[in-house]
Amino acid sequence: MRHLALLVLGLLFAAGAAVIASGADAPAEKSVTGYLTDSFCYSTMGAHGASHKQCAMGCAKKGIPVALREEDGKMIILLPPKDAEPIPSDVIDKMEDKVTVTGKEYQSGGVTFLTVESVK
Repeated sequence: MRHLALLVLGLLFAAGAAVIASGADAPAEKSVTGYLTDSFCYSTMGAHGASHKQCAMGCAKKGIPVALREEDGKMIILLPPKDAEPIPSDVIDKMEDKVTVTGKEYQSGGVTFLTVESVK
């Protein structure tokens, strides 16, 4: 009986290790196309587009969250690739432009986040 219990415990441990190794909980890499948007001005005043580019760049440099606004209106909050880093400068330079951002996607509290691994 003791051998059976050890066998079952060993199988459970192996199954758990296989799930962890497979990356079941790893965030998915995703590419999303949309417009880089100043979340404050867009949300509070509806400001966007080429005429708002300089303001959006200034807000992003000051730390206002940058969002990627998809064609359907969905907003994705962009995060730097690593903790305690600013948003990459190539994002700030392309504010209000249509781009494709590739990174890891996270969901939390009903909000979608995307790390910025590359911007094209």
